[in-house]
Amino acid sequence: MDRLNRTWKALALFSLIIAGFQSCSEDATSTGDQILTEANLQTILSTDDIAGTADNALAELFANSATAKSAKGSNDCYSAEYTDTGFVATFNNCVLNGTDNVNGTLTVTYEVGNETAAFTAVYEDFYVGDIKINGTRIYALSANSEQNTISFTVESDMTIEMEDGSIVSENGTKTFSFTFGDSLENSTFSLSGTWQVEADGDTYSVTTVNDLQGALGCEYLTSGSMNVAKNGLTILVDFGDGECDDDATLTYPDGTVQDIKL
Repeated sequence: MDRLNRTWKALALFSLIIAGFQSCSEDATSTGDQILTEANLQTILSTDDIAGTADNALAELFANSATAKSAKGSNDCYSAEYTDTGFVATFNNCVLNGTDNVNGTLTVTYEVGNETAAFTAVYEDFYVGDIKINGTRIYALSANSEQNTISFTVESDMTIEMEDGSIVSENGTKTFSFTFGDSLENSTFSLSGTWQVEADGDTYSVTTVNDLQGALGCEYLTSGSMNVAKNGLTILVDFGDGECDDDATLTYPDGTVQDIKL
């Protein structure tokens, strides 16, 4: 149970850091060619915002399952039935940590080993406000106590129906690592992965070339690079060589290089 609890603490921390990553990457690409606009990138990353609320629901349910005295639990927010391998929960128009109201069904199964913990979460007509989520997210956690590192991978296959009825789908894999330093400011994180988003008739593909790196003591990504492609046309975004600064470089398909400020 301790390993599972650490999983959700790491997941909550990841949600905070990914929000900072989103703000940096939006600025990085919005100043480039109109092939990829800030609005496009917001579409690419909006699934993380929405899924983050779903993950909060998952974390709260698991925290309750760790102390549950019976196979069933309920409160004003949800009703849940727990088993040795997971739980099924139905939410009733409730608010979690100041989010929009949450409704729908969430089914979770998990497996714990000596060095890893894995979860599969299935969202069925799961609403965050007026946004509906259907699909699956698979989480896998590993830890290295000697290096004070926690890492986990999230594999998503999700469809999101927005308030205006438009559909956004995402599939792919992201891996996040967090290394604890002597203090929180000296702690570092990295993000890597490959994922694809489809929205409004466009297809966006994101692939990290070198792991995106950052430190909690710096408000910008400090190193790493990623390719962001819209309908097959790719722009390389490079965040630097480790210095805490607001510099980034865009490289376009024709070889044009542009230095920008984040």
